[in-house]
Amino acid sequence: MHRVALLAFPGIRAFDVTVITEVWGEDRTCRGVPPFELRRAAADPGTPVAMPGGLSLTPDRPLTWLDQADLVIVPGMTDPEGPVPAPALEALRRAHATGTPVAALCAGAFALGQAGLLDGRRAVTHWYLADLLQQLHPTATVRPDALFVEDDGIWTSAGTAAGLDLCLHLVRTAHGAETAATLARALVTAPFRAGTQAQFIERPTPRADRDADALAAVRAHALAHLDAPHTVASLAALAGMSPRSFARHFRATTGTTPLRWLTAQRVAAAQKLLEHTDHPLPEVARRAGFGSEVTLRQHFATRLSTSPRDYRAAFRHTAGSSPTAR
Repeated sequence: MHRVALLAFPGIRAFDVTVITEVWGEDRTCRGVPPFELRRAAADPGTPVAMPGGLSLTPDRPLTWLDQADLVIVPGMTDPEGPVPAPALEALRRAHATGTPVAALCAGAFALGQAGLLDGRRAVTHWYLADLLQQLHPTATVRPDALFVEDDGIWTSAGTAAGLDLCLHLVRTAHGAETAATLARALVTAPFRAGTQAQFIERPTPRADRDADALAAVRAHALAHLDAPHTVASLAALAGMSPRSFARHFRATTGTTPLRWLTAQRVAAAQKLLEHTDHPLPEVARRAGFGSEVTLRQHFATRLSTSPRDYRAAFRHTAGSSPTAR
C-alpha cells in the first residue's frame, strides 16, 4: 500500500486532509517507514478545491489516478448531505470494482453512500451523524459505537481522532505493527486503538477518576504479564473490585471490555514478536498469552485476516530484527 489517492472535492474537511497528509504525505524513510506516494486527485487538477475556514487544496492528479492507487481515501464532508460531484462518485465505484480498498473518514462515509458503496454493508461515522447516515442509506448497517469498520474492502471511521486510528490501522495491516508504531510516535498519538472500541466514553466523576487510576495500574500489570492466564475476576481482584463493578468501570474508562482489550494487546504483542524475533509460533503464542498456536492463529484470522506465518513472511524482512529480542 504505497500509492495513496486522496479524493478531493468542494466541502471536504481540512482536519481530515491534514490527518491523511501526516500519515502518508511526509517522508519518514529515515526512520524506517516505507516510502509513500500521496496524490490529491480531483476532476479538475490544478484548480484549488475550497475547504471551510478559507482554506483550499490544490489537486495534482486527475480522477483517473485512482486506477493506479493502492488505497483511495475520502476526507470527511462539512455538509454530510451535500452533493458529491458525479465524476468523483463514478471514480469511487470504479476503484472499488477493481478491488482497490476505499476508506472514508468521519462524514466521508456519506460520499461512499452517494456512490452506492454502503448498500448492504456495515459502516460507521461520527456518532452524532449515525442516525442520519442510516436514514439516508437504509440498506446499510450503521454501527453507532465502533471507531472504524471494514466490509468488502470498504472502510469507514468515526469522527475526528478515529480517522487517525483508521489510517494507522491501514498502515499496520499493510506494513506491520512496527511501522504503525513509528508513525504513531511521530504523531504523538496512541499506537493502537481497536476498531471495536466505543466512540463515546463517559466523563469521569471524581470517584471515577480514582477508579480510573486503579484500572490504569491493572492494565499496566496485564501488559507486563501478558503470558499470565488473566480473567475478569483476577484483574478485578487486582483493582480491589467485584468482577461486575470492574467490568463496568473498565468499559466506562476505555470504551471496551476487559477481555477485548486484553485480546487486542496480545495480538499487538504477537505482531511485534513475529516481526522482531525468530521464536517458533508456539513460543510466540505463549509469550503473547494465547497459550497455543491454534488460538494464536484463530485471533490472527479474525482480527488481521491472515495467519501468523504469513504475517511473519510479509513483515519480518522489512521490519528488521533485533538481536537482543532473539
